[in-house]
Amino acid sequence: MHEGFLGLGTSAWPCADEKAVTPFAVAGIPYDGAVSNRPGAREGPQAIRKASRMLCDALHPYFACTPLTLMSDYGNLQFPLSDILNVRAALEPQIAYLLARHHMVWLGGDHSISLPILRQLYKQYHRPIALLHLDAHCDTWTDHFGEPSGHGTWVHEALTEGLLLPRCSMQVGLRSPASETVWRRLEAEGGLILQARDLRNCFSGLDWNKKLEPFRQRLAQAGNPPVYLTIDIDCLDPGFAPGTGTPEPAGLTPNQVMSLLEESYDLNFVGIDLCEVAPAYDHAEITSLNAAYFLWTYLCGQIKNPNR
Repeated sequence: MHEGFLGLGTSAWPCADEKAVTPFAVAGIPYDGAVSNRPGAREGPQAIRKASRMLCDALHPYFACTPLTLMSDYGNLQFPLSDILNVRAALEPQIAYLLARHHMVWLGGDHSISLPILRQLYKQYHRPIALLHLDAHCDTWTDHFGEPSGHGTWVHEALTEGLLLPRCSMQVGLRSPASETVWRRLEAEGGLILQARDLRNCFSGLDWNKKLEPFRQRLAQAGNPPVYLTIDIDCLDPGFAPGTGTPEPAGLTPNQVMSLLEESYDLNFVGIDLCEVAPAYDHAEITSLNAAYFLWTYLCGQIKNPNR
């Protein structure tokens, strides 16, 4: 048995005792075959688990709770060393199994893992999903240097497949080079975009409430649909997250991401993934520590979520 998130042991796969199913669960998807720059995100799940050990002995300082007794860790999903289509085909039944039993936290891996998760959420809820997407990159490219699918195409693919509610989706922290057609893709379909430069003076809960209000209004108008949260760790400035494959300067701070998580905890979240932690490029584990802290905060927020 390997050490899991927050120091838990990893559970048997699949769960042998249905009576012991917890409300929340963690699983890793250590795939980085779709990266366009530096590889290494396959090591992200274990680095995040290791960094999370220091968070297991007390309560969250804002939410005043701990997820320890309400969660389990399934270790890493199994998939072949193959092309991305076969990898996704192997992942989707496992993802479906876990989604049917838990509110899931997924540890990437590169960001291409979000597409099979969204496909299964669409099947589970029989409707498109709202998306809150923190990233330096828009991930709406139509190809990856000639490849039809990669870690920068999954939002384009999800929109094309009708998995998302564009008007109820928002991207936060975008700042990478891209053509206007590419980086405005979600906006062109009715969604919201907060570029990193729009957030340079946004730190407090009050600041974030103002930024979130249009998103909240759209969700309310749509009947509060399921919301999926995905965090690419490169939403952070490289000074706070050097351990990632495609770092982009002038990004968010950990304080900004924490304020966003704290102020949005009451949305109708149905899961989260955190991707692109590449520990080979990290320094003093600061990237993994930030990732672990964000996921711990998300879990504690969901425990307190009055709408869950």
